[in-house]
Amino acid sequence: MDRHHHPSSSTFEQYYRCYPVAFLDKAASGERKQRFVIMPPSALERLASLHIDYPMLFELHNPSTERVTHCGVLEFVAEEGLIYLPYWMMENMLLQEGDLVQLRNASLEKGTYVKLQPHSTEFLDVSNPKAILETSLRNYSCLTTGDTILVAYNNKKYFINIVETKPSAAVSVVETDCEVDFAPPLDYKEPEKPAPTSKANKAPPEVLEEEPALKKFNAFTGSSRRLDGKQLAEPAVNSIVEQSQKEVKEISSDSKSSSASASAQQSGKLVFGANKAPPR
Repeated sequence: MDRHHHPSSSTFEQYYRCYPVAFLDKAASGERKQRFVIMPPSALERLASLHIDYPMLFELHNPSTERVTHCGVLEFVAEEGLIYLPYWMMENMLLQEGDLVQLRNASLEKGTYVKLQPHSTEFLDVSNPKAILETSLRNYSCLTTGDTILVAYNNKKYFINIVETKPSAAVSVVETDCEVDFAPPLDYKEPEKPAPTSKANKAPPEVLEEEPALKKFNAFTGSSRRLDGKQLAEPAVNSIVEQSQKEVKEISSDSKSSSASASAQQSGKLVFGANKAPPR
């Protein structure tokens, strides 16, 4: 019988009160109970009589918040009227203990691509995180875009966002070859680039301090005094200069009567060694 022509005979829809799977002592042990829901035995009887797709997949709907996700079933050992969910799934659905949730069967396409985003960069520190995720996803029956799943590894729990799924917003990951891609973790920060140093910030090159110029030596500076301590009427320098000028005049007058060899010398200059014969 074609289920598309008889929707009433192939549709499972029921409301249950939900509780965390940890409340059920009879639940299966291990990580699998953290990825699937646990339903009452009556649900199995109803599903067995329907023409449904396998594996059994379901759509969970929170009527209070209109949140929707998808899941698989692990066991049918819950009390009648109750359903047990992984705690992280209840958080995704904004469900509290005892809230009413709608459950209906669903048929999902096989996933070909999923993009994941770890909450913490600590997940990147584990050895080969991509292989760990691919292994962990085998324990899930389906994934829904916008959900947050739990990955346990080496006694630690890592939360992973489902950023994108293809070919649809909810996909089956049972016996399928699904490509896994990563988005940067939520707490990831880009390394700070060093600020470019502007010319204004650069320290000017050290300028060697110029040594002060040597003072030109000037002889006979200052004022002169007599030996008896009285100041001269005129500076001693002026007297010395006048005496020198007087001597030059006397030498100049005497040079006019000198020999012919002396007359060849330039006037106004003192020639050291004038008594020697000029070079030939």
